[in-house]
Amino acid sequence: MRRGEKSTPTIARVEQLVQTINNSSVLPPGVRIERIYDRKDLIDTTTHTVLHNMVVGIILIVLLQWLFLGDLRSAVIVGATIPFALFFAVIILVMRGESANLLSVGAIDFGLIVDGTVIMVEAIFRRLTQTTELSASEQNAISDETMMGMKSHAILSAAADVSRSIFFAAAIIIAAFLPLFTLSGVEGNIFGPMARTYAYALAGGLLATFTVTPALSAIILPTHMQETETRIMQWLHKAYMPLLEWAVGNRRIVMAAAGGLLVVTFIATRLLGLEFLPKLEEGNLWIRATLPPTISLEEGNSYVNEMRKVIRARPEVESVVSQHGRPDDGTDAAGLFNAEFFAPLKPASEWPNGSDKDVLTGELLTQLQQKFPGVEFNFSQYLQDNVAEAVSGVKGENSIKLYGNDLVALTETAGKIKAQLATVRGVTDLSVFTSLGQPTIQIDIDRARAARYGLSPGDINATIRVAIGGDSAGDLYEPGSDRHFSIIVRLAPEYRKSAEAIQNLRIGVQGTNGITQIPLSEVASIQLVSGAAYIYREQQERYLPIKFSVRERDLGSAIKEAQDKVTANVPLPPGSRVEWVGEFGNLQDAIKRLSIVVPISLFLIAVLLWFNFGSMVDTFLAMSVIPMAVLGGVLGLLVSGIPFSVSAAIGFIALFGIAVMDGIIILSQYNQLIDEGLDRVKAVIRTGELQLRPVLMTCAVAGIGLLPAALSGGIGSQVQEPLAVVVVTGMALAPFVILITLPVLISIFSRRVR
Repeated sequence: MRRGEKSTPTIARVEQLVQTINNSSVLPPGVRIERIYDRKDLIDTTTHTVLHNMVVGIILIVLLQWLFLGDLRSAVIVGATIPFALFFAVIILVMRGESANLLSVGAIDFGLIVDGTVIMVEAIFRRLTQTTELSASEQNAISDETMMGMKSHAILSAAADVSRSIFFAAAIIIAAFLPLFTLSGVEGNIFGPMARTYAYALAGGLLATFTVTPALSAIILPTHMQETETRIMQWLHKAYMPLLEWAVGNRRIVMAAAGGLLVVTFIATRLLGLEFLPKLEEGNLWIRATLPPTISLEEGNSYVNEMRKVIRARPEVESVVSQHGRPDDGTDAAGLFNAEFFAPLKPASEWPNGSDKDVLTGELLTQLQQKFPGVEFNFSQYLQDNVAEAVSGVKGENSIKLYGNDLVALTETAGKIKAQLATVRGVTDLSVFTSLGQPTIQIDIDRARAARYGLSPGDINATIRVAIGGDSAGDLYEPGSDRHFSIIVRLAPEYRKSAEAIQNLRIGVQGTNGITQIPLSEVASIQLVSGAAYIYREQQERYLPIKFSVRERDLGSAIKEAQDKVTANVPLPPGSRVEWVGEFGNLQDAIKRLSIVVPISLFLIAVLLWFNFGSMVDTFLAMSVIPMAVLGGVLGLLVSGIPFSVSAAIGFIALFGIAVMDGIIILSQYNQLIDEGLDRVKAVIRTGELQLRPVLMTCAVAGIGLLPAALSGGIGSQVQEPLAVVVVTGMALAPFVILITLPVLISIFSRRVR
């Protein structure tokens, strides 16, 4: 497929043309084209997984709104924002010629998209309930037009009260996602479309919040609404208010506890493993076998056939296709020692004994190693293998590039590095790429003996070059044209096909009796040595790759241990250097970029907060909730055993935006109460009472929207699982920490006066 083309329509056109060819008379009788592999199955499976998670998440969001507000119509209004935001994003994608993929749609947290709508609907709901303060006779005395006017006024007033907070909250969330737009390489290709789709959906959700939500509220919601707290809100209020009053009265204890939580967060962060990206389960195996470097195509073919039979014998394997050597078009410069096997797997429900893919990989590797000793095997997946090779230039998930000029020294050093890597837990598929091993005839001229015959090294080299390699003896011109070809003359094959034949190569020597012939062995030593079989080059430098995979352990800790052992125990030859590439190299590049862009993003968030509040104290108070939100995400990764990855980093970026939005809600309410003349302590308590439901709703909705993705185990869910786990666990803990700690911080540091 051409670069930049879209998979699904391209596959459809190929299928249509294949069907046309099969139905035509182009092919010989009995011959038809059958598909070996395309991305259609993977796309269909992952699309089903993503759509299932999205639908379940949307249903949970609506039910959660109903649970908090106790009013189904208000929950429906919130849910109406989701299709509007989704269709808005899809329209922009179509207009820009962009395509949807697993992360660009599947990782969208619709709970985050509707958070602004949640705040708007909650404010309208609360304002409309104030009309119930009128008695029945007063309500009957007012005309319908007047009541409608009162309803419209209540909706407009409620929208005006929260519009500023909603707008700045949405802007802050977009600023939080700014790092996604700067990613490059593999992670940029994966998360770039997600960042753009998120921006489109956020814009659509914001547009719906200010237009669709008030309009639907005017149509659907009744003029007279009775606010009745649901049982869950009654229970939460009873539990929260005494706790808040105690926290405000014991500020030192609360601050010490908050400091302890920060220490716990820091320690938990240090305990997390590292990986570049979770492995997307593709439902297949891509197995590479590295045979001895001197093997011929004919000899290797029998081994490849036997390997294919071993792989096909597994009941989990659907079929096996092998590739041996290099392709005819020369796009892959592999040697005859390289064999690759593509093995699509049956659905997991059809596997015997409930085994998983890791068990299958381990058992199959053991079988192959026992039957084919001396052959090195590497297990990967079809797309994963192609991406890894395209990024690093090495056929392997991870590799070390040992740069230097002396191939012998590089080979010896690579062997030592391999020995150190073999002691690292989790390192598998370990091998050193072959550089030496090609049988080579080495001719060393003995200058002293050559001088006795009156020969110079140049004379001997010229004879060897002409006899073995050949030399031009003239040109053959094609009659009637200017084309001509050199006439090359060299010895017949039987006189140059072996070291013994070359030893007997005759050298002309000028003597007293004329020119005599002496064998080459008289003036040179000829021996069969192991020469360079394959020379790897990059940026005009030679290098030797050592490839490996990491299984049953996080990538970061395994490579950190490997780096320490290699540095301590393997001295490098002069002029040599080591470079770690592959998934770990990508992770390092992504972390370096994020370490620059995330602080810039936080600075932009601070600037937006300052424009909103006009106070540096309020700005820092609003940003103080970020560490509180991070704690839940870190603990979620730690408990679930998921390493920190670029996907998890995106989840933390989402937490930044949601947490700051809650900070804006609480601070704006507090400032409004202070402006109305309330005492500071009373204003803090009243703020907690009024904003308990909005904060819980926004956090719960943001977390519940990705709950299906966090719990899903189907094909296509692996890449978005860390992101979902971070958001779900972060939002499960953040509201309770924010609703206690932020009011205490406000009571200590806020300088707001009437």
